[in-house]
Order: sequence, then structure tokens, then C-alpha cells
Amino acid sequence: MFEIVKSGGWLMVPIILCSIVALAIIGERLWSLQRKRIIPKHLVAQIWHLQSKGKLSGEQISTVRNSSPLGQVLASGLSNVNNSREVMKESIEETGRHVVHELERYMNSLGTIAAITPLLGLLGTVIGMIKVFSVITSQGVGNPAVLAGGISEALITTAAGLSVAIPALMAHRYFRGLIDGLVVYMEQEAIKMVEVIHGDRESDVSVPTTQAPPAT
Repeated sequence: MFEIVKSGGWLMVPIILCSIVALAIIGERLWSLQRKRIIPKHLVAQIWHLQSKGKLSGEQISTVRNSSPLGQVLASGLSNVNNSREVMKESIEETGRHVVHELERYMNSLGTIAAITPLLGLLGTVIGMIKVFSVITSQGVGNPAVLAGGISEALITTAAGLSVAIPALMAHRYFRGLIDGLVVYMEQEAIKMVEVIHGDRESDVSVPTTQAPPAT
């Protein structure tokens, strides 16, 4: 393996570094974007239960805020529960923008890696072919070993660049779709909470009997 990497030339170094960074980002995002960490089950139901019982204190709101990204969004609205529906929604939207930015962490970096690694491979191909033609110009075609070295360098860097770019691009698209879905669901939950609290619609949330509300 080392000999293959060495045959690819110095451009294999940034390609390998990109692969390490991409792998780290994918692992971190798989852990951080778990649905149960972003959107805990029955959170709106628990909040409505506390609100209907008059037990929604500042300490409870702080607990909700620290529980998850969805909790941050809902807590921003609960902090303005005594204000109008519009004020609650504005507060939720402002916090939501920060939460979405946090969910999209490292996505630009992953997209950049997916874009530049094929270009690095292409650059390696160009450099390898330049070496081949330089040898042909100076020595003719009588030295196949030297010619094979340049062609090998070109093919190895191209293959390495594509091997990093393809999974990075797939992961980037997957995480984008996952984040979009999580954001839509958080918006729905936030709107549901606001409308139920302000009496714009009847409550359709319930606390499951197997899961108690947060302790006071």
C-alpha cells in the first residue's frame, strides 16, 4: 500500500489528508445528528402537560433548553409565553436560525472535500502525463519503465481522488437531506406548541404513561 501511495507522488499527501478530515466529519455528524439527540420523543407533550398544570417554571424552561436543539427552539418561545403569538414565533425563528447553523456545522467543509479531491486527482493526472511526454521528448519511447512510472502516477492520483470524493459527496447529500427533514419537523413542533398554548387549536399531544414529565 505504501508503495502505491509513494508511486502517486506528492499530490497523494493532500488527498490522504482530505480523506482523514472527511472521515472525521462523517463520524462526528453521524453521532451528532441522531434523531433522538435532536428531537427527543414527546417533548412537546411534556411541555404542554407542565403548562396545563401550571408547573412550567423558569428552571423547567432551562432544562428544556439544555436538553436538545429542539428544546432550544421551544424554550425560546416558552420564555415569551406571556407575550403575543407573534412575539413567540419571532423568538422561535431567531433561535431556529442559530440551531440550523449548528446542525449544518462542517457541511461546507465536507462539500469542499467532495469538490476538490477529484481536481487534485486530475492535477496528478496532468502532472503524470507531463512527465511522460517530457521523457518521450528527451529519450524517445525506448524506456518503457520511465513511461510506466508517469502513467502510473497519473492513474493512482485520479483513482485516489475519486475514492475520496465519491463517499464524501454521498455523505454530504445524505446529511443535507437529514438536516432538512429535522428542521421541517422542528418547525412543525414549534408551531404546534405555540398554537396550543395560545388556544388557536385544541391540544392533540399527550404524555405517554410510560414516560414521566421532567422532574421539577
